[in-house]
Amino acid sequence: MTTTSAPATTASALRRLYLVRFGFALLWAVALVLTASSIGPVSATLLVIYPLFDVGSAVVDARSPGASRPDPGLYANIGISLVAAVGLVFAVTSAIPEVLRVWGAWAVLAGLVQLVVALRRRDLGGQWAMIASGAISTIAGTSFLLQAADPHASLTNLAGYALLGGIFFLVSALRLAPNASRGTGEGS
Repeated sequence: MTTTSAPATTASALRRLYLVRFGFALLWAVALVLTASSIGPVSATLLVIYPLFDVGSAVVDARSPGASRPDPGLYANIGISLVAAVGLVFAVTSAIPEVLRVWGAWAVLAGLVQLVVALRRRDLGGQWAMIASGAISTIAGTSFLLQAADPHASLTNLAGYALLGGIFFLVSALRLAPNASRGTGEGS
């Protein structure tokens, strides 16, 4: 494998992963909107599944072809998302404000990690959207923490958060596509 094919292989693997993440976020957001009026069995399951999907995605990313050494941020994300999933298991048995607290803390921490990982991957191209997504996740997480003070808060904003994150994954996937075949970065 040459030095130019390693970035191309990594970019190609990331492109596929980002497309899957977009599809999942889209389907998840629609399902949550349909069940977001209260915490029931379906919405509770959706809430716990989302960070677990993030764990799986980080594992796939860390093991992606062409990644000589996975970014330590991916392992941090795995830990943060596992803790969030466990926290959500307990929060969904309570009320929406508790869910928003757990989700908000997770969004802040995961957003910061995503920002750092994307900054380290700038040379692959297509990372400006991941940089923006990490920053927005941090801001959105703070917003969820503030919304948790409202006893009439809704889960609907979480669907918007997931959908926006999915769109950022789609944009990155599309920006990585040309780079995957050329093996060069766009210089995000």
